Amino acid sequence: MSDAAQPTAAEVRAAAEAVKTALDRHLAAVERRSGEDDPAVYEAFNELAAAAEEYDELLYDRYDEVTPFEIPGSDDALPPYTGPEEPNSLSVLIRRDYAVAEPQRLLAQAQRVEAVEESGAVTAGFDAESGTVHGALGVLFGEFEPDEIASRHKEFGLEEGDSTLWVTASDEQAEPGEWLEAPFDQADTHQVVCRFDVSAVFDDDAEDDLDDDPDDAVEPELEAVLGGDEDLERTDADR
Repeated sequence: MSDAAQPTAAEVRAAAEAVKTALDRHLAAVERRSGEDDPAVYEAFNELAAAAEEYDELLYDRYDEVTPFEIPGSDDALPPYTGPEEPNSLSVLIRRDYAVAEPQRLLAQAQRVEAVEESGAVTAGFDAESGTVHGALGVLFGEFEPDEIASRHKEFGLEEGDSTLWVTASDEQAEPGEWLEAPFDQADTHQVVCRFDVSAVFDDDAEDDLDDDPDDAVEPELEAVLGGDEDLERTDADR
């Protein structure tokens, strides 16, 4: 960052004052809270998170320093749960990202599957569906369950990326075929009962903890957010 673009000392101090004000407002909202999902507390929490993030960025840009605390931003937290208390139906939304790390291994595994299905050997000049990467992916995901691919991804030449699992609640189960054309468009974050995220970001956090205090370090591979709670509970991922 150039000197011309750096924030002034006055701007950093103003951001610090904004954090102090947001802290006072958050405490006042907590003291007056009317229940577990008081919208005033949620709003004050988001304001405090935004003020702290702004101060942290300006402090770093101006002085190359950071704050000793971290507040999860509103973009990472779920809103308060407003779904049914006793849901009659639930949906499980899963996304798993992979990198194709070894295309040749992927192609070879898909060709083995096709060879077994055809009860014959793979011949020279192989040109079946598994002859391309996208075709091989179709063969493997058609043969194996997603959970099995997740547990054996290295065998298929894949490298795990981020993954997330959301459990949403509802009063009525969808009609057969109702949402198949757009399966994720109706996801309502207000009806998320719980979510579990797995990311290498948490591994990086664990490495930082090991550097800071080896005795107290915990490897937070899995992050769970229950009912839109502002507190994040991290435990070991059960893969």
